[in-house]
Amino acid sequence: MTRRRTAAGGGTAVEVAPERLTGWINRFGARNQGLAGLSTDGATIRVRGGDGTVATLEVPFGPMDVDGAEPVEALLRHLAALGPLGLILVRGGAHSVGVATGGTVDRSSTDRAHLQGRTAAGGWSQQRFARRRGNQRAASLADAADTAARVLGPADGLAGLVLGGDRAALTAVLADPRLARLAALPSRTFPDVPEPRRAVLDEVAARALSVPIVVEPAGA
Repeated sequence: MTRRRTAAGGGTAVEVAPERLTGWINRFGARNQGLAGLSTDGATIRVRGGDGTVATLEVPFGPMDVDGAEPVEALLRHLAALGPLGLILVRGGAHSVGVATGGTVDRSSTDRAHLQGRTAAGGWSQQRFARRRGNQRAASLADAADTAARVLGPADGLAGLVLGGDRAALTAVLADPRLARLAALPSRTFPDVPEPRRAVLDEVAARALSVPIVVEPAGA
């Protein structure tokens, strides 16, 4: 599956699965008067079409070891050789944590806590509901941190960290001292992830290996 959206600052952003990457680059060349240039610094790959269109590929969990290989070949080799990835998804009182290898979840834990609904009442009643909701949210984030510490352990052997959901909630979870080594891993974040469920965790595990690409038209 290829995901497409408008990139910040212009151009088009897509995510391309590793098995589709070679075909995508071939089609890019066909659409843009061939391939006029292909280079890498280990963290990104820059592909230039004959008409001046440029595609910039970000290396997931980079930098990669090029070692004299053609850049796209080096990227595919890098993705294939990645070790297990830790996954933490948090949104709206729910969390799902797991370890994935090769796009498949090996072990996981998913849970959802109740968060007090909002109230239209004012005064003390509104403040009481706000405090209760805040306490429930804090307890939910603490539970997510407990789960991450239990499922992911001290991060030994993990090649990277995949985050999804609410950025503020993820920041709060990773602030837990037990997860300090996780926060130091190469990472990528998917803020568009819906409420975490096991099926969502499976989708993110596969998506974690996709290659982010930004295409900028000639003269941009």
